Amino acid sequence: MINLEYEPGQVLNEEDVASDFNVSRTPVRKIFQQLNGDKLLNIIPRFGAQVTPIDFKYMKSVFEVTRQMDPFAARLAVDRISPSQLQELEEIMERLNNYNIKDDYQKAIKDDERFHDIIFLSSGNECLAEILTSLHRHTERLWHYSEQYFETMDLFTDTLNKVLKALKDKNHEEVEKYSREHIDAFVEK
Repeated sequence: MINLEYEPGQVLNEEDVASDFNVSRTPVRKIFQQLNGDKLLNIIPRFGAQVTPIDFKYMKSVFEVTRQMDPFAARLAVDRISPSQLQELEEIMERLNNYNIKDDYQKAIKDDERFHDIIFLSSGNECLAEILTSLHRHTERLWHYSEQYFETMDLFTDTLNKVLKALKDKNHEEVEKYSREHIDAFVEK
């Protein structure tokens, strides 16, 4: 659903999905419930489930929330990030800086997601990390949907390089500023 292998509007049933992943229906049912709670799937009793369409009004709400909460998580991470987490962010940025938008778009999405996940975890606030991780699945879905609109890697790299530098410099104000700019750049695109 997130990477659009199951397309918005597509109807799914537990048996087919269980068969696709070679598992029983029980774990599929649990995942369906979770995805329903995350607003990525609508469960239709006695029929199956439908992948939710990308709702741009809802996405606006997601961006309004993440625009405030992402920078807060990054601010907390300044004082709480571990050396190994910082090292992983550096490795991610090394890859992102070398990707080609046409050839590596899917890898870039995964690395962008991982970059954010590390910051959420390093905030040291479990509740905040859970909320942001859930919200970012919607933005990741929009990344996949919007692939044709991106011509360079700049949207991924420009602000994230600045976020990483601010984290390394232990600069609370800068990390907040560039985290917000990263979201704003995507919304404007």
